[in-house]
Amino acid sequence: MPNVPNSPSSMEGFIKRAETIEAPDDHTIRVTTATPYPLLLSDFASFGVVSASAAGHDGPVTYTKGGCEGIASYPPSEDYNSGKAAIGTGPYKFVSFVSGDRITLARFDDYWGEKPHWEEIVIRPITNDGARVAALLAGDVDIIEKPPVQDLETLRAEDGVDVVQGASSRVIYLHFDHQGEPSPGIGGTDGKNPLKDVRVRKAISLAIDRPLIVDRIMGGLAVPARQLVPDFMRGVDPEIGLEEANLEEAKKLLAEAGYPDGFTLVLGTPNDRYINDSKIAQAVAQMLTRAGIKTDVDAMTKSVFFSRRNKYEFSLYLAGWGASGAGMASPLRALVASQNKDKGLGGTNRGRYSNPVLDAEIETALATVEPEAHDAALRRASKIVVDDVAILPLHYEVTPWALRKGLTITPRADQHTVLTTVRPVD
Repeated sequence: MPNVPNSPSSMEGFIKRAETIEAPDDHTIRVTTATPYPLLLSDFASFGVVSASAAGHDGPVTYTKGGCEGIASYPPSEDYNSGKAAIGTGPYKFVSFVSGDRITLARFDDYWGEKPHWEEIVIRPITNDGARVAALLAGDVDIIEKPPVQDLETLRAEDGVDVVQGASSRVIYLHFDHQGEPSPGIGGTDGKNPLKDVRVRKAISLAIDRPLIVDRIMGGLAVPARQLVPDFMRGVDPEIGLEEANLEEAKKLLAEAGYPDGFTLVLGTPNDRYINDSKIAQAVAQMLTRAGIKTDVDAMTKSVFFSRRNKYEFSLYLAGWGASGAGMASPLRALVASQNKDKGLGGTNRGRYSNPVLDAEIETALATVEPEAHDAALRRASKIVVDDVAILPLHYEVTPWALRKGLTITPRADQHTVLTTVRPVD
């Protein structure tokens, strides 16, 4: 995994706890960790596996943490796109991929499980919201993901269309620069980074009316958030309630921190990654401006945004995190744990937050197998994050799909559109 060419996102954190991986026989994999580690199966479910023989290697392969020995080269993305390196045991077979146009799959009649519903599945990228809705209404496609919020009521009123939605594990949050000084995009502070002061971070939190954003911007397709995962996932502290907006208290905290006249700030955001992402950023900017922090929005395509984010070019940015089956441990170790590549921690901590007390609780959770003790450590860690406003959750997305009448889909918390779950309504 460390050596996959041009990997769009590092997956190393999911393998870091494996000291050794062996195959003593054809039906067994033995993984050894340095300490007890309850999230191993969740981690291993997060990445794909391609056999060495399918990748063109016939000799022995030995796992090492720096990359497998015995693998001289890895298949490039083009080999997966063409089908040359595509393998699988699923209900559909790869037929073709045409970049920017479609992926075609065909039913595999010898599949070992339940017989697939469809003879053929065609997946088409239609990036324009209006064109995607029009394709559904015209009958050119059977299902679309992420229909625009403003079109949902119209779609629900259509005789030939159904809308299905489900809760997700994705939290939309604001990430602070906890280290840079001066920090990019901040003005009126004589070079100081006010975001390093917890009073300023609390003021920003109090200035934001989360329910208003959910109602006016998200059209109800979200749930206001205070913690990093929703309450149906493990590790949530039920004692932590939603914070009400309080503009006067926000101004008071800013004055106490030495910014009675506020300061200027640039909020970075993608405009094509999350549901209404740039609109949310605009609403947040207006709320912060009313509190005295004059905020401008710098919105851009996701490819540009993530490149700039990874270069630490934002003092404050909006992004999202979809938690895995690990629950609270997923965002804790990725977003707010101190950056530690050897331990696979802090891989997406682009705010460079570092708190030894929090790190200790995260490490305790990651080494505790007993479920209640594991969850208790996660709850303590979550409280530290909330109290210190290490990161600022806004809401959890609710994911919609629109389908032609007579079809339904099983919503997933990870928001994936798994087309094998699309089936006729009973």
